[in-house]
Formats: sequence, C-alpha cells, structure tokens
Amino acid sequence: DVQLQASGGGLVQAGGSLRLSCSASGFSIDEAAIGWFRQAPGKEPEGVSCMSGWGRTYYEDFVKGRFTISKDDAKNTAYLHLNSLKPEDTGVYYCAAELPLSSSVLGGCSQYSAGMDYRGKGTQVTVSS
Repeated sequence: DVQLQASGGGLVQAGGSLRLSCSASGFSIDEAAIGWFRQAPGKEPEGVSCMSGWGRTYYEDFVKGRFTISKDDAKNTAYLHLNSLKPEDTGVYYCAAELPLSSSVLGGCSQYSAGMDYRGKGTQVTVSS
C-alpha cells in the first residue's frame, strides 16, 4: 500500500526557513520521482519542485534559488528545504510520487505539475510578514 506523509510545516517569519519531510512507505523512493506541491487558500494546487528517479531536479521559477529538494534513500524520505520564505509561500504543502515503470524506466518529472500517481497528506506552512 503506497503511502506518503508530509511533515515539518509551521509558522515562520518572512525570510525564515523550514525543512519539510516526505516519508514514504509501500515503495522505494530511490527510483521514483518525488514531487512537491502546494495549495494556497482559494487557489488551485501548483507544482513547486520535483526530483526524478535519476536524481535530476526541477524547480518552478518562483522558488528557484530559495528551495532545495533532496532524497535520503536509506530513510526512504524526501525533503524540501525552504529558505528566504515569503508570505506568498503560505499554503498546504504535500508530496507526491510517480513510481518507475521498470528498472530502466524510472519515475520522471517532465509533466509532474499535471499530477503524479500517488499523493500524500499535506503540512501547513504559514509565513508571516
């Protein structure tokens, strides 16, 4: 049973930092693509960042240079490091996964923002001005 659970959110002042964790179970993240998304109040979910099964990273323009995605395969956990936070970064952040199709076709990020195979519950990030 594939499960994903985001954690690590909280209330932080503008300019502050947080580290979000995405704990995975039921599959191994080392060959999967892991994406991070967020949903602000009254808005549609949007993609934030993705790491493919090959380790290639993707960032949306509005977080480039501020957020960093990483994985710890041994802990089967992915992370999103949020730095230089802005009030407009406020929202519920959640992680999602695309599993590999085979040992040679690993999880990809080319269209991650349109949605991924599995989505977990989110964690609230609130940035005060």
